[in-house]
Amino acid sequence: MKNKQTDLNDHLFMQLERLSNEDLSPEQLAVEIDRGKSITAVAQQIIANGKLALDAQIMMSEGSINRMPKIMPRFMGIEDAAQIHN
Repeated sequence: MKNKQTDLNDHLFMQLERLSNEDLSPEQLAVEIDRGKSITAVAQQIIANGKLALDAQIMMSEGSINRMPKIMPRFMGIEDAAQIHN
């Protein structure tokens, strides 16, 4: 899976459009509301993970930490840790 942050944005806006559809029956709207709740829960975790990666980069650039934790390159979707500039 090669999803990007922009894909998350697209999914959130698509869900917003589905929820805004005035032609939905009450049952269909209930399904979309449940789907929206699930999408929101996953999106919140993706955003939190991205913030963690950004915070680690900021800490490195400020000199708060000397090196990137070993898990971070993989966590950030970087296969080769050498791609991270110190």
